[in-house]
Amino acid sequence: GSQSRREDCRIGSVGLSTVMPLRKVQLGHSDLMVTIACLGTMTWGEQNTEIEAFEQLDWAVHEAGINFIDTAELYPVPPRPDTAGSTEVIIGKWLAKGGPELRKKII
Repeated sequence: GSQSRREDCRIGSVGLSTVMPLRKVQLGHSDLMVTIACLGTMTWGEQNTEIEAFEQLDWAVHEAGINFIDTAELYPVPPRPDTAGSTEVIIGKWLAKGGPELRKKII
């Protein structure tokens, strides 16, 4: 039934099926090419754990081909002094785990 179909589509906490890599477009007048969708990170470190963030990053980058990650100094949301900067720390750890070749793929 539809219930088992939904479960079959879950990948870790992401809950999405495998997709073809996203199309890339030119970013403004630069020579940067970015995917038509980016990965938002505003819940990492508050509503999502580092493990969940790593799962989401792995799926987005390795399965969907996303190369554009959205982050901001206010993340995670809601902003609190004890979680400020958590999103950037999580992304940094994930990038370090992937090595320099991975870093070259991400904007």
